[in-house]
Amino acid sequence: MLKALQNKPYLFWVLVGAAIYIPFLGSTHLFDWDEVNFAESAREMIVTGDFFSVQINFQPFWEKPPLFLWLQALSFLAFDSFSGQSDISMEFAARFPNAVIGIATLCTLYAIGKKTWNENFGHLWAFSYLVAITPHVYASSGIIDPLFNLLIFLGVYFFAEFFKDSSRFQNVILAGIAIGLALLTKGPAALLLWALTLLSVGLFYRSLVTTRLFTGAVVAGLISVLFFAAWYGLIAYKFGWQIIEDFFTYQVRLMTTGDAGHGQPFYYHFVVLLIGCFPVSIWAGARLFRWKREELDFSNWMKVLFFVVLILFSIVKTKIVHYSSMCWIPLTYFSALVIQEWQWEGYRWNWKNMTAMGVVGLLLAVVLTAVPLIGQNAGAIIPYIKDVFVQGNLQAPVYWAGWEFLIGVVYGISVIYFLFTKKLHSLMSASIIVIMTYMAVVVPKIEGYTQGTVIDFYIAKAGQKVYIEPVGFKSYAHLLYFQKPTGTPAGDVLLAAKKLDRPAFFIMKADAEDRFKYHPNLIFLKEENGFLFYKHR
Repeated sequence: MLKALQNKPYLFWVLVGAAIYIPFLGSTHLFDWDEVNFAESAREMIVTGDFFSVQINFQPFWEKPPLFLWLQALSFLAFDSFSGQSDISMEFAARFPNAVIGIATLCTLYAIGKKTWNENFGHLWAFSYLVAITPHVYASSGIIDPLFNLLIFLGVYFFAEFFKDSSRFQNVILAGIAIGLALLTKGPAALLLWALTLLSVGLFYRSLVTTRLFTGAVVAGLISVLFFAAWYGLIAYKFGWQIIEDFFTYQVRLMTTGDAGHGQPFYYHFVVLLIGCFPVSIWAGARLFRWKREELDFSNWMKVLFFVVLILFSIVKTKIVHYSSMCWIPLTYFSALVIQEWQWEGYRWNWKNMTAMGVVGLLLAVVLTAVPLIGQNAGAIIPYIKDVFVQGNLQAPVYWAGWEFLIGVVYGISVIYFLFTKKLHSLMSASIIVIMTYMAVVVPKIEGYTQGTVIDFYIAKAGQKVYIEPVGFKSYAHLLYFQKPTGTPAGDVLLAAKKLDRPAFFIMKADAEDRFKYHPNLIFLKEENGFLFYKHR
């Protein structure tokens, strides 16, 4: 069978991607905020029948455009997720689009790698993307960024092809369409990253820039903006032009302030990429920081894209792991480049490579080992933790079999084995197995500590004629898992009301302010695993 698949490389990567990305999509509840937020917006499209507007809590939601949400809504409808009769979980359906996008990314990298270098390089590029930790995790998530990244990459690739051969103007149109769809996925950051990449290449290679190339960039940009302007223009017509102002105010706030507790140091994304994309981040570094300006080849396009994203989001005040996720594609490109050189015996591992591989790999193995051990010994750790909410989380009755820490131990052994043998593919294979095992076994237990208690409460109340609202903290989980209906009063209205037409439940964290805990309209019900449950009088 493997021999037959060698002649069908796209089928090979579809099957491999499906086997790795799909199996554990429904193993945990969706994580609050982002995963739940997007899935809830898709659910509200279905509930209201309004697939044109993006809503959250049945109010206009101007932070995200609709493309990825449309894919989630289609997935929910295809799997009949909210009927109560489907064998496919809502979590599986919400994450399924990203698994498909992950598979599409593998096929795209193979195709472009084959065209740019050779078939072997195409396979190495797809394989490098497959084994890197964060790309793997996000391809099994319900987060927008994998689609966003693929579209931006295609926008850069098509324009790089036009730069190489300006007679093929169709590449300008394809670049514009790709960036336009990226704008409809996550907003103006797509056009900014694409434009900064083109501008940087133009500055580095000024002698190659022609009027036709400049015109092509303008045309592609205008095409992309048409996608964005068409949708937002209609939304503004429906909800008022204030929504446009709110949208851009939000984008500026993300750029200039540390939003939602996500202010991090300047070097944050360097560390995230180094550890999150291990082991390919180490190999990629051997070529990523070498610059040859003699000629503009695809490697230089990838370097410019990588550093544009990394520098921009290191400057931006709000720092979240997926903000630098566009770096994953160029990073895995250089990983493939080094692996190919190693296969051709044109690359020698030096002590710097091996030291970095050992330090980062063993550090990661220690973390993977420590997390299960902390969970298994939570009772002994609680007295040393000052945060009362975290103390409560760690009291959740999560079952550990006792062997889970061995996942990290095995990974540590695979890193040490590579250091002695330099058998690169054995470490890459071990990385895939360890990531899949961790996501299937350990991540659901982590979710059991952090949010399992409250989500189980929401699920138990779903379909009942009650109100449920969080108090003192931001959450979208009650909207999705309680399947909140339309026309429900706002939480502050419910809290202040003297009489209600149905029971109302309020959830707080254990560290909630006293003005919430001792509100005169609330009766305390119970405290469970860091969460406080109240009922309206």
